[in-house]
This record gives sequence, structure tokens and C-alpha cells, in this order.
Amino acid sequence: MKNALLQNLLSFYEEDPSDPFNVYALALEYSKFDMLKAAAFFDILLAEHPEYLPAYYHAASFFAMQDKISRAEEIYIKGIALALNQKNTKTHQELLRAYRSFLDELDD
Repeated sequence: MKNALLQNLLSFYEEDPSDPFNVYALALEYSKFDMLKAAAFFDILLAEHPEYLPAYYHAASFFAMQDKISRAEEIYIKGIALALNQKNTKTHQELLRAYRSFLDELDD
């Protein structure tokens, strides 16, 4: 059974599928209970909206938790480069810390 938030997010997405926030919100919501749909929305988001910086932290973390290590690493690296390109220091630092933590966990 779908929850009210999911219903609203799906409506927003149907109204404007070109808005990256709608795709991002659906990916996050689906990540709570449907990993296949979450992965599909993260993939759409990264493919169709590669400049949408907020996606990278959550997408990389999601794929890392799904044991899709190379996909997660690729997303972290792209996100770090994008944050530098966009001169977004705060997000760059957050992504860099998350990426280092990700690498440290791989070493364990």
C-alpha cells in the first residue's frame, strides 16, 4: 500500500518529470522500502540531471549500501568533481569526507 507522501511525490513527478527535485525525492522515498525503484530513480536522476549536485551524496551512499561498490565510487568521484566545478565548498567537503569513509570501510 502506498503512503500519502509517495502518492504526492508521484503526482509531482507526473506533472513535471523534468524537475530534478521530483526525481530525487522519489529516489529517496523509494530507498526506504523498494530498492529496485530507488535505484531506477537514482539512475534517471544522474543520467538526465547530471548537474543536480544534491543527488550525488545520497545516490553514492545508496549504491554502496547495495554493495554496488564500483557504481558508488564512480558517483562519489563525479560528485566531488561537480562540487569543485560548481565552487560549492561545503558539498565538496561533505562528499570528500563521505568518499574517504567509504574507502576506509572497503579496507576493513
